[in-house]
Formats: sequence, C-alpha cells, structure tokens
Amino acid sequence: MMGFFIYDERLGINIPDLQRNWDDIHVDEQQILLLQWEKIRGSIPDRIKELERIIDNMQMQLSSENDFEISCRLNTEIAQHASIINDLWLWYRANQGVSQRSHL
Repeated sequence: MMGFFIYDERLGINIPDLQRNWDDIHVDEQQILLLQWEKIRGSIPDRIKELERIIDNMQMQLSSENDFEISCRLNTEIAQHASIINDLWLWYRANQGVSQRSHL
C-alpha cells in the first residue's frame, strides 16, 4: 500500500512508514495494512537465508584467499551482510506483537 510502506534498499524488503497515527487510520485499512505487513514479515526468513548463503560463499572465498586487501574486503562485506541479517531479525520480532494484538 502506497504511503504505508517504503522499500528499504539495504534490507531488501518493504518496511512500515506510517505518515499518520495508527489510531487515525480506519479499522478496515488497519486490517489491510496488517495483512500486508504479515506477508512482508513472512518473507523475512527467506531473505535472511539468501544473505546467509552469500556469507557462506564469501567465507569459502576468504578461507582460500591469500591477498590481504581482498581478505579485508571480504571480511567487511561479511560484516555488512551480518548486520543486515541482524536488522531483519529485529524487524521480524519487533512487529510480531502488532499482529497478535490485532486478533484479540
């Protein structure tokens, strides 16, 4: 839904970007937003697996790399991907309570 989610290039997913207070959004629209968020949230573990595969490949490269500068670059990229994974898990867990509350 336009205006409620924004694509985060770094994370590779849409994230919530509410421009108004949640209570000011009509209940029907809230339900649509929650459904959309659950779809996005459901894709996060797959995105994490994708990044983990990239890290695994980089670690294999790193294990046989003899060039110090390339090793440093690979280590930096591995750390950046790990940071993205951490942020994805935070999004996955932090917003879990929102959808659970909506079903009460």
